[in-house]
Amino acid sequence: MLHRRPSAMPSRTAARILVGAGALALSTSLAPAAHAAPAAPQRLLATTTLYYDDSQAAEFKSAVAAGAAAWNSSVQNVRLVKAPAGRRAEIRVIADNGWPRATLGPVRPGGQVTVWFGRQAVAEGYNTTRIASHEMGHSLGLPDRKPGPCSSLMSGSTGGVSCTNALPNASERAAVESNYASAAVAAPAGAGRILVDAP
Repeated sequence: MLHRRPSAMPSRTAARILVGAGALALSTSLAPAAHAAPAAPQRLLATTTLYYDDSQAAEFKSAVAAGAAAWNSSVQNVRLVKAPAGRRAEIRVIADNGWPRATLGPVRPGGQVTVWFGRQAVAEGYNTTRIASHEMGHSLGLPDRKPGPCSSLMSGSTGGVSCTNALPNASERAAVESNYASAAVAAPAGAGRILVDAP
């Protein structure tokens, strides 16, 4: 009597069906859904909020607010906000009778620098909003760029008495963005010293 081996055909067919079904399931799970949300940008810069205290800025409070607004409209990862009552500010603004001057930053949350809004520059005719924005630029880590044109905020007094530009130029914006791209960014040489903006 002849014994026939059972055919391997049914088990091979079953295996092919299982493999095919697995591949279909895998391809379905990897395919993007038609209603999926658009992909998020690769990396958004975190925003660093720095508070300023204008309680000692006397007659220059509106210029300080305008200087902060100039920075807020120019950079994406730093926000300058007026400190509410009782909150310690990173940037203190004090009006006095000397030349404008400021501590070179970049100041970090929890740190503190000072801007002296000097009346001597105002008496000579320099624009108050440009002064405020320039001094805040020091707080954000920008040194003076003197001599320089009016288009450079950090050219300060060398931009001339008629200069009213309070906005940072492209390289100044990029430098501040870089200063606040990470908490680990090293402070520039001379950080912490006071820069006096006399002509």
